[in-house]
Amino acid sequence: MTTPATGGVHHRARTAPQAPRTDPAGVQEVLGRLEEPCYIVGTGSGPGATTARPGPGTRVLAALGPLPPERLGSRAFRERHGTRLAYLGGAMAGGIASEELVIALARAGCLGSFGAAGLLPERIDRALRRFAAELPGLPWAVNLIHSPSEDALERDGVELLLRHGVRCVEASAYLDLTPHVVRYRVAGLHRGRDGRVVAANRLIAKVSRPEVAEKFMRPAPPAITADLLARGLITAEQAELARYVPLADDVTAEADSGGHTDRRPLTALFPALLETRDAVQREMRYPVPVGLGAGGGIGTPHAAAAAYAMGADYVVVGSVHQSCLESGTSEPARRMLAEAGLADCEMAPAADMFELGVELQVLKKGTLFPMRAKRLYELYQRHDGIEALPPEELRRLEKQVFRRPVEEVWQEVEAYFARRDPDQLRRAAAVPRRRMALLFRWYLGMASRWAVTGEADRTADFQVWCGPAMGAFNAWARGTYLAAPENRRVADVAGHLLRGAAYTARVHQLALAGVRLPRSCAEYRPAPAAEAEGGRR
Repeated sequence: MTTPATGGVHHRARTAPQAPRTDPAGVQEVLGRLEEPCYIVGTGSGPGATTARPGPGTRVLAALGPLPPERLGSRAFRERHGTRLAYLGGAMAGGIASEELVIALARAGCLGSFGAAGLLPERIDRALRRFAAELPGLPWAVNLIHSPSEDALERDGVELLLRHGVRCVEASAYLDLTPHVVRYRVAGLHRGRDGRVVAANRLIAKVSRPEVAEKFMRPAPPAITADLLARGLITAEQAELARYVPLADDVTAEADSGGHTDRRPLTALFPALLETRDAVQREMRYPVPVGLGAGGGIGTPHAAAAAYAMGADYVVVGSVHQSCLESGTSEPARRMLAEAGLADCEMAPAADMFELGVELQVLKKGTLFPMRAKRLYELYQRHDGIEALPPEELRRLEKQVFRRPVEEVWQEVEAYFARRDPDQLRRAAAVPRRRMALLFRWYLGMASRWAVTGEADRTADFQVWCGPAMGAFNAWARGTYLAAPENRRVADVAGHLLRGAAYTARVHQLALAGVRLPRSCAEYRPAPAAEAEGGRR
């Protein structure tokens, strides 16, 4: 099994105790021995760090227990999903959270969610077969995204997941509960030999609003389960058992993330969801409380350590993974991401919720997509159809954005929806404004596709989902081997973030005990495992 890299603060097991280290490099090395205790003691040369138990008469300034990455977060999360680490690689649509990324995370002891949203059923089918063949006994999940304007896609997605016996789903972009997400959860309910309710289908809901979170934390609505039962989609026993379990096992507080986001600060959102979870737990008294994770803005060890310190059962990393070699995006897009700064993100209309005015967060450095996408939404608001556009506006649209005649674009739209969701075409035939929306959604959808395939003459139109975590990661990785995108492997990144989080937590524990370390030894810096090992031989 592949394990995450141990990073720049790397160590080997020692055979004999060493004297306390007082030099910054030595203190850093001792603190980096995460699997061992750490003692800060007084010496003639000032505070020193050692892993050896202090002898009689030694003045102990602070003591830390072992804190390996495996202890971060919730044991319940790790046991529930069969992971070694409380770490979730969030889904990124269009297969950007690729099969390779999910497999690499699983083999590193993490949970990865396949970005199934926007993919055709046959592609998802191939991915599910691959996971079953290559990851027996290892954890993996699949994304299910809410599609308010394309109900059939969500329904068919759940059918596919149930047919393949997928046991973990990450549900995202939900504004309210739908019969489809409820069906996935409830269809896996049964009683175990001990009489307790077993939820075979695990659900992780990614939300950014307390009122939506509460719906996932409570049992499935009786009206929805009654309807599912009447249609023969669940059994009477499953409808009854649904009253005793939460709809979701875990709820992720989605803060300022890439893609769909309300850009809530994590320090404001997470405590609100924590209060909501605890209130529901006091009322429902579930045997195991709903887990609460933190996502959005997790791009450095400091951010991960802060999330765990707030009480997160697990952390979710997305944008940073997109810049890794295993991601399903193109090499040009990965390089754009590796050059992003904190302020290089912007909101733009979302293809899947275009008509509702829903936006998502994307990269703005190196691309004109945000500006062009916003212009399309302005035109949609002001005009009743593509034929109602002023002639000059239509010419600009065909020349700069579509780069082809409108009717040629519409032929592609028809071919796409004839295969994917024919009802969209029937609705568009009766409503010109609806037809215009589908045309504009063609550009939004293709913009993300061009970024994934690396379409050379469409670089200026790349739609790259990205949050500020990407810029934070780049700043932290600057000057290290992870600065180059060709060195970014997802298991390494996960390992460095978690070891760095544990290291940072130790530094914070010492600060609370009154021991403040110099900045030179208070920061975790990533280095290849072989390099770190070789430097200490």
